Amino acid sequence: MVVASQSLEELCINAIRFLAIDAVEKAKSGHPGLPMGAAPMAFVLWDQFLRFNPKNPRWFNRDRFVLSAGHGCMLQYALLHLTGYDSVSLEDIKQFRQWGSATPGHPENFETPGVEVTTGPLGQGIANAVGLAMAEAHLAARFNQPDCTLVDHYTYVILGDGCNMEGVSGEACSLAGHLGLGKLIALYDDNHISIDGSTDIAFTEDVGKRFEAYGWHVQHVPNGNTDLKAIADAIAAAKAVTDKPSLIKVTTTIGYGSPRKANTAGVHGAPLGEDEVKATRENLGWSYAPFEIPADVLNHMRKAVERGASLEAEWQETLATYRTKYPEAAEEFERMLAGTLPDGWEQALPRYTSADKAIATRKHSEITLNALAPVLPELIGGSADLTHSNLTELKVSGDFQKGQYGNRNLRFGVREHGMGAICNGIALHNSGLIPYCATFLVFADYMRAAMRLAALSQIGVIYVMTHDSIGLGEDGPTHQPVETLASLRVIPNMLVIRPADGNETSGAYKVAVANRHRPTVIALSRQNLPNYDETSIDGTGRGAYIISDSEGTPDLILIGTGSELHLCVQAAEQLRSAGTKVRVVSMPCWELFDEQDANYKESVLPKAVTRRLAVEAGSTFGWCRYVGDAGAVIGIDRFGASAPGNVCMEKFGFTVDNVVAKAKALLS
Repeated sequence: MVVASQSLEELCINAIRFLAIDAVEKAKSGHPGLPMGAAPMAFVLWDQFLRFNPKNPRWFNRDRFVLSAGHGCMLQYALLHLTGYDSVSLEDIKQFRQWGSATPGHPENFETPGVEVTTGPLGQGIANAVGLAMAEAHLAARFNQPDCTLVDHYTYVILGDGCNMEGVSGEACSLAGHLGLGKLIALYDDNHISIDGSTDIAFTEDVGKRFEAYGWHVQHVPNGNTDLKAIADAIAAAKAVTDKPSLIKVTTTIGYGSPRKANTAGVHGAPLGEDEVKATRENLGWSYAPFEIPADVLNHMRKAVERGASLEAEWQETLATYRTKYPEAAEEFERMLAGTLPDGWEQALPRYTSADKAIATRKHSEITLNALAPVLPELIGGSADLTHSNLTELKVSGDFQKGQYGNRNLRFGVREHGMGAICNGIALHNSGLIPYCATFLVFADYMRAAMRLAALSQIGVIYVMTHDSIGLGEDGPTHQPVETLASLRVIPNMLVIRPADGNETSGAYKVAVANRHRPTVIALSRQNLPNYDETSIDGTGRGAYIISDSEGTPDLILIGTGSELHLCVQAAEQLRSAGTKVRVVSMPCWELFDEQDANYKESVLPKAVTRRLAVEAGSTFGWCRYVGDAGAVIGIDRFGASAPGNVCMEKFGFTVDNVVAKAKALLS
């Protein structure tokens, strides 16, 4: 059996290691090195500090744990199993990385209860954690009372060298330091190895000094392999620092215990191999069979179940007291936790007629946000240093700053990628907060990885993207999105809405707010656009609908989105005056239209009408599915130009005359 010199703590740590080793070996795929090296710090954190309830993974006041170095996910799966989460059985461990398993190749919040955020792309997890910590700070400031603390939990992260190399982590951690998020504690697995080998080939900076410059509290544990007391003391010291986030640099050996592969890139992302597994078992005195867990380990680790139940019961008592003392606040708090929107919130959405002044849809967005803010207290967000261009400030609130966490205007600075990942974290806090973030549409490219993860993670972040076409004008092609709409439309589980006027902007927000399990891009114009009597909030929710029509079967269908809809409306009037039967369809959202039933889609775009002309100031890519072989598209498949917006639109063919000419060419 196991050598007598092993303490219970060592047994637990080695159980974590060998669950990871055995699962990776069985799958013939995975990353055993990080779990082997980081097991001591993870054990200390989960055993002594982390507050959670394995039987209720979504208990609100749990501490959040994020494995930012998501390739080491067997570390997390081992901990979830050992501490008693029903979501990860021993059979799930054995099915690591297999079809339909609860133990995918990187942590996924939508697959495995107990996993808070979806990680894998390095740096995203630590940036998500900043959002989690911001959500905790905001809710604590709003709901805690001097005699009743309802919101009080930490966000812990394990990140690696790769996370610290990625720029998104720097963006988010810089902001976290500025905000003084004292309940964010990151343990940096400093093992000096990445896929290409030793990190000294590309990464030699002093990470601790960098984080000190960010405004973080920084400590170093030189021996993270065996000095459990130093790890525990560092976490305790980090908790004592309440006005700064904390980074604990824990120097470890990747693949600890492996005689031949430890401290090499060979143990980072590949199984040890049968011979090396055997040698590692002998080296660490682990005589148990694959996937065998000593009874002493389970007895100790499963104490987390009773401990977690007690912690939640205590909190439920606090909540009951809070309900009695602060019934209105408690009602709002519990409504938000349930993910329920206030009754009748949609009634606050602005509505317009053709008599209303022509303004840009970004201005309609500002009006809508500020109409919703008083009735949706869960709405929180801001811009990447473009507040006065994106028009995203909530007038009812001040700025979310250090010591002013109850405010709802988030100032992200020029940090688009960090902004996107932070908003993911706010949404993944699962407290009912509805985050929105804003920049120019073209800079979606800077935050695309975070946007993709929002869609994958099934969370309802709202992206307010202004300056949505060449119509923005003089800033030129670096700022004029032409391919961006098409590139976002191909992301699964993402809604892309390009409203044409005020009613459709309200409709876009109605859709976005109601969709808590998929993100929404709202693409908005800089230039002024007319309002129409025929546009509607409900029509926007169906993705496409008829704006105007002729009697009988139309000869031609004009399809417009956003700032080009008015060109279709005016062109239709000219064509009708010449005797052509024309239908005008507004199509603000492809995805919503595709989800309608066949009868509705046929009623809007009948198959018998093959002459169709789509008009959109962006790439023509993808429009073939709606215009067919006999149709055409007025779009732009090259970069734009620097000139006044109206000149750009004219030069690239976005005029009524050109729409009429193209329509006549189709009909002939």
